[in-house]
Amino acid sequence: MYTLTDVTKTYSQSKRQVVALSDVTLEIPDGQLVAIQGPTGGGKSTLLQMLGALDRPTSGSVQLGADSLSKQHDGRLAKIRAKEIGFVFQGFNLIPTLTAQENVETALAPLRVGAAERKRRAAEALASVGLADRGNHLPSELSGGQQQRVAIARALVKDPEVLLADEPTGNLDEETRDEIMDLLEGLWRDRGLTVVIVTHDTAVAKRAQRRLHIKHGQVREVA
Repeated sequence: MYTLTDVTKTYSQSKRQVVALSDVTLEIPDGQLVAIQGPTGGGKSTLLQMLGALDRPTSGSVQLGADSLSKQHDGRLAKIRAKEIGFVFQGFNLIPTLTAQENVETALAPLRVGAAERKRRAAEALASVGLADRGNHLPSELSGGQQQRVAIARALVKDPEVLLADEPTGNLDEETRDEIMDLLEGLWRDRGLTVVIVTHDTAVAKRAQRRLHIKHGQVREVA
């Protein structure tokens, strides 16, 4: 699925160069559930941006299937993000004035899916995360765990190959965290998705098939 070869990413900050990733070489096979841990500023978010086609490396290559994410033009990267990659964030990122159903439908807008088909697929996605009866509710009418379920449904509605989750349980209590991880693990097994989770929570990371630790821009395997 992913092949990263000698990936380095540097930023200019206050007239100095900051190395966010340093010669990272990594493979993530199709259908793997991976957790990435590490200290704040260690490179986790930068690595996730590379995997999500949100940024390009300063040097090295990032390959997603047959696509070289480091060489594609912006238009092609936007299409890859819109169709092949689902994103889930710590802050849910739901539009407060839209219902759960409408929030899920927004993921299909770039794909030019017709209105009736958008509604059907959004309803199916909500049902798959246990919210079949919450489609008409606004985010403010839902609990934190329910809002994250809506966000997961939004990521899944376009039937992506990859699900990237950035601290998906960071705003949740332990019980709700475990429920969300049960959901993500079940979706991973049922759909054969490639799932990459960035987390500070060791309890979350231990549920992954594979654990990586990133510090000072360098990645190592966790036994």
